[in-house]
Amino acid sequence: MFSKKSMHNSLLSIVIPAYNEAARIGKTLDSIAHYFTLYPSAVEVIVVDDGSKDGTADVARRHSSKIKNLKVLVNEKNSGKGFSVKRGMLAATGDYRLFMDADNSVDISHLDAFMQALSEGFDVAIGSIHITDTKDVSEHNGWHRRILGASANMLVQLVAVPGIEDTQRGFKLFSAKAADVIFPRQTIERFGFDIEILVIARKNGFKIQELPVVWDNPAGSKVTAAAYVQTLVELARISWNRILGRYSPPAQ
Repeated sequence: MFSKKSMHNSLLSIVIPAYNEAARIGKTLDSIAHYFTLYPSAVEVIVVDDGSKDGTADVARRHSSKIKNLKVLVNEKNSGKGFSVKRGMLAATGDYRLFMDADNSVDISHLDAFMQALSEGFDVAIGSIHITDTKDVSEHNGWHRRILGASANMLVQLVAVPGIEDTQRGFKLFSAKAADVIFPRQTIERFGFDIEILVIARKNGFKIQELPVVWDNPAGSKVTAAAYVQTLVELARISWNRILGRYSPPAQ
């Protein structure tokens, strides 16, 4: 359970990208509100509605009575998960900055372990199901995602971030210092952004810790087979950007 000691009187920003999540985001926000019951002022929640058509933003706003520091940003059009995470991270003010999925596939109860990693000197902590017991993984969106995901993961490790078992979980925590360097350099606006921000983190010398998470991916995911193809195209863009030095630290 969350403890005041784990935050050291610091503010945590939680960024939640959401596209047509009216049916699920309320449960996620309730979970966050419950987790921070004793320390409501310790958290800032930023929901970024990515041009939803189902009233997602309105559902989120109705939780302002439960979450003291709740902000809802609305993209004029659907611009992508990466765009939404970047927008939220650039608006965040916390000493620590987490982004998590609107469907609560990785619950906020994992937070303490992630905070502990940063207190031990890591700059970025990321959730992983590839170092997790298989009983803690529940996938409800079809066999194609498992096959495509495994194939894409091997390529990502080979080309972009060797040694990182899982780049794609929607639960990643950053120190403010790391976030302030990484997200202004982010260029990928859709699903490949997870890979890009980890490449940027490594290029700038930030230490990354991969942590096991319990993952329950409910039916209704927005990730299609086409999204995997798009991510591979974005992987090529990331490789090219790295060659051009677009992720490198500023010259001294």
